[in-house]
Amino acid sequence: MLPLLLVWFTLVSLNQPAICLEHRQQLQPVLLPNGCDDKCGRLHIPFPFHLNTSCASVSNAFHLSCLNSTTLYLHIGIQSYRVLDFFSDGILVDFPGTGSSTCRQYNGLNSFNFAGNDYLGISDDNVIGLYDCEDSSLCKADCETNELPDCDGNRGGALACCYPLSDHSNWHSGDGFSSFAKFGCRGVSSWIVPRGTNSGKRGIKLEWAIPRNKSQGLCASNAVMVSATTVEAGVRCSCQDGLVGDGFANGLGCFKSCIKEGQEAYGGECDNSPKRTQKKLVIVAGVLAPVFILASLLFLCILKRPVKSSAFDIDQARYHSTISFRKACRTRLFSYRELDEATRGFDDGQKLVDGTNGTIHAGVLGDGSHIAVQKVQCENERDLIHVLSRIELLSAVLHRNLARLLGCCIESGYTLMVGYEYPANGTLEEHLHNNSGQEFGLDWYKRLSIAAETASILAYLQCEISPPIFHHGLKSSGYIFLDVDFSVKVAGFALLCSSSTTGPHVQKNDVYDFGLLLLEIISGSKHSDMPSLALQKIKSGKLEEIVDPSLYYHEQPIFRREQIEIVADIATRCLLFGGDGKIGMVDVAKELFHLAKESTDAGSKKGSALEETFSNSSLLQMISMSPDSVHVPRIAGPV
Repeated sequence: MLPLLLVWFTLVSLNQPAICLEHRQQLQPVLLPNGCDDKCGRLHIPFPFHLNTSCASVSNAFHLSCLNSTTLYLHIGIQSYRVLDFFSDGILVDFPGTGSSTCRQYNGLNSFNFAGNDYLGISDDNVIGLYDCEDSSLCKADCETNELPDCDGNRGGALACCYPLSDHSNWHSGDGFSSFAKFGCRGVSSWIVPRGTNSGKRGIKLEWAIPRNKSQGLCASNAVMVSATTVEAGVRCSCQDGLVGDGFANGLGCFKSCIKEGQEAYGGECDNSPKRTQKKLVIVAGVLAPVFILASLLFLCILKRPVKSSAFDIDQARYHSTISFRKACRTRLFSYRELDEATRGFDDGQKLVDGTNGTIHAGVLGDGSHIAVQKVQCENERDLIHVLSRIELLSAVLHRNLARLLGCCIESGYTLMVGYEYPANGTLEEHLHNNSGQEFGLDWYKRLSIAAETASILAYLQCEISPPIFHHGLKSSGYIFLDVDFSVKVAGFALLCSSSTTGPHVQKNDVYDFGLLLLEIISGSKHSDMPSLALQKIKSGKLEEIVDPSLYYHEQPIFRREQIEIVADIATRCLLFGGDGKIGMVDVAKELFHLAKESTDAGSKKGSALEETFSNSSLLQMISMSPDSVHVPRIAGPV
């Protein structure tokens, strides 16, 4: 087996350039300059686009102009669009009036007033960012996993509302961006995300095509005609497999490509290549390589597989759940050794929490990044698949107060580990109990903001996600992280729920647990007798006796003491009525949101951040309503 692998690796190493070329051509067709070798700035202009009107083309619709030999423009009617890049099926342009020195995050919906004509149309490869939409139903969470740069080229943050035009549920071919006005949106941005990648490039891709009624003799003899996607009754020419070029009879046509003397070569230069023998070896290697690899892996698996009659067969489990595992852990697959080293062998000194949702350990990866590792012990393969489905659901949710899931690992029996981001400010518990090494603990405003953001993310997950997501055991230690500006990042959700912890009452458990958290935020204490003691003190009008001494309750202005009393009242209602469903998380989030927003020393920055928490959710409208008009959504059922 090993000699066969050595033969394959030798063949591949001898012919690596040719293999790389073939793979690259499959990913992105080669774009060659048009017959006039037109160029403007850094851009080589491919057929059918052209600068010189005498250059071969198929229509004046593809005529471009070059300003100061640096900036390329496409003209449609009386409007000019700056050209940013070319694709085999399209051209990337900017919003009108947006120059290289202009940085505008969002543009008006009517600023790009072109929807399409017989030759050009807005491509459904575009991913759209929408601003200040009144109806969040068009927002799609899956496209927010893309890396979409800001207008200044820096990496952008999460979009308030993201919509891929390929979705077609709210946008259809032939529509313009103004069609999003019916959702109450006020601004739009656009990126092109090439297929097979998650990295976007700012701009609007226009698909190009030729009207089918003008396609007589359009394509070269070794090319085929393909239909356009967003240009109605439009077609293009595409070279047959193994050939490159524009495919048009009036253009360069189609021809062979090869690597000759280390350089990419085309056409007749490939006919007399002295490396035909090597090319034959490449073909043989390409055919046999998959067979060798599969056989080798099978051989190694047989050698390594332990003989266990009743123990868990990890290979079998991975076989049954490979699709779910890959889909759930879409970001990174950790090895057990990697996480074991990061957490110092899951040392007790690294443990953040040991609860019903599994243990969570703090760790540092080899690259220096900090993570929190949640370890979940499954009883059988059915539990494992259930956990993977919950991970998949969580990883698809994008919210500024949800800790980002970095990846996961299945090893050592039915143990599954999930890695979360571990923000710079550690856990809420460290700050409440002053274990963070800071000279001062959390002031009241930070505590109020933390409470409001935590309630908001719980309400969002319960009422905006289908099926709803519940936490099952919220705690300040290991489940609530704080980033550099003390914004909340919630992690450690129950990934495995027994039958005794499922059903409509799980929402009530989350409300009760949140009441305990509010008491801890107020008192800075998490003693087991705190609920009964707090209720007794609040009932007798002695709230100040349980307030954290570091808050200096008696020295606070009246409005702030009133805020503490209101939060204590909310905590009391969560404990007394959360268990029977008389108060829901939306009710709690609504009150805390208003309280934090109205705080006189809140400052505009934090107030804006709170609103941003809800900017992609209808919860903002729900929470902004008057108390009498709020309707708490009926929970459809557990995850």
